[in-house]
Amino acid sequence: MTLEWTFVRETDIPADIQTLLIPGEEAQAAYTTIRDIAIITNKRLIVSDSQGITGRKKEIYSLPFSAINMWSSENAGTLDFTAELELWTRAGHIKINLKRGVDVRKFDCLIAQYVL
Repeated sequence: MTLEWTFVRETDIPADIQTLLIPGEEAQAAYTTIRDIAIITNKRLIVSDSQGITGRKKEIYSLPFSAINMWSSENAGTLDFTAELELWTRAGHIKINLKRGVDVRKFDCLIAQYVL
C-alpha cells in the first residue's frame, strides 16, 4: 500500500483537532494540502482527507509514530520546487511532498523527535 500527500504550507493548528486526541497527546504542527490538513502530534501523524464535491465527507488517516520503521528526507534543489519525505511503516509506504512553504528539516526533526 502506498499513500501520497502534498503539504503546501504550515498553518495554525485547528481547534477542532482536540476531539481526535487522546489524554497526553498534544498537537505540535499543522500543514495544509490542497483541501486537506495534516497534524503532527507527539504520538502520530493525522491527515484529514476531504472527499466529494463539498468536502464535507472526511477520511481520517492516523499513523502512530511507533509504526514507522524508517524514513528519508530530500530537500528541494535549484530547479526542483518540492522536497520529499518518505516513510516506511508496518502499514506500507507513505510519500509526502513538501512545497517551498514547508521546512523539510523542521518536518524531519519532528518525525525524529517522536520516532527515536
